[in-house]
Amino acid sequence: MSEQFYSDAKLYDRLFPGGEQAVDFYRAEADRQAGCVLELGCGTGQKLIPIGLDGRPCTGLELSPEMLAEARRKAGERGVEIEWVQGDMREFDLGRTFDLVFIAANSLLHLQEAEDLVGCFRSVRKHLAPGARLIFDVFNPSVHMLAQADGVRRRRDALSYVDPDRGVVHVDVAETYDAAAQVTRGRWYFSTDSEADFVVAPLEIRSIFPRELPLLLALGGLRVVERFGDWSRTPFAADSALQLYVCEPDC
Repeated sequence: MSEQFYSDAKLYDRLFPGGEQAVDFYRAEADRQAGCVLELGCGTGQKLIPIGLDGRPCTGLELSPEMLAEARRKAGERGVEIEWVQGDMREFDLGRTFDLVFIAANSLLHLQEAEDLVGCFRSVRKHLAPGARLIFDVFNPSVHMLAQADGVRRRRDALSYVDPDRGVVHVDVAETYDAAAQVTRGRWYFSTDSEADFVVAPLEIRSIFPRELPLLLALGGLRVVERFGDWSRTPFAADSALQLYVCEPDC
């Protein structure tokens, strides 16, 4: 249901241009592991290209061909060699192992079924070299925010951006929360003052609660080594906005 949202890679980069703290964190982890790096759900390479520029051998796996095409263009523009692979993180086999696997920017939350999440973790487990780690970040679900997902269309001023052709683009979002599935189903509306709703795209995101993740990881053959609540490595707490996990194989 979210394919259309990722079909315009340039729009995605304008909508979500930041992430400097996340980039710095994953670059530091790549330096610490000092080996080959695999990013799952790599998108347009916002995190992986800087790691490649540090001299690390990098591979990016992404389902969307449009996002991959933009990642290749950006990497070529910056003169960095990265292997880009179209594939599904739910189950993949690249035929080799890596020293760091990471899943950034809530990409894991596109896997809505528990079986898909466990399948992803099992695939990751098979691709971890001795001493390797899986690191990922997802938001920490807020019951208050989920309760506000009432289907009403609202302006998200913080998401406004400038399109070089259209000018200032406003973003409205209408969301409902399916508590049984733990999935927020949204519809995103992109408009300018002169062109209403020039893009309307659905987006579905799963919520994974803190007590779930260690169990899902264990079923995938992984164990939690560290858990942080922000990019500065503050220990995770109930009011943390972020769940940042560092995992190793459960030997």
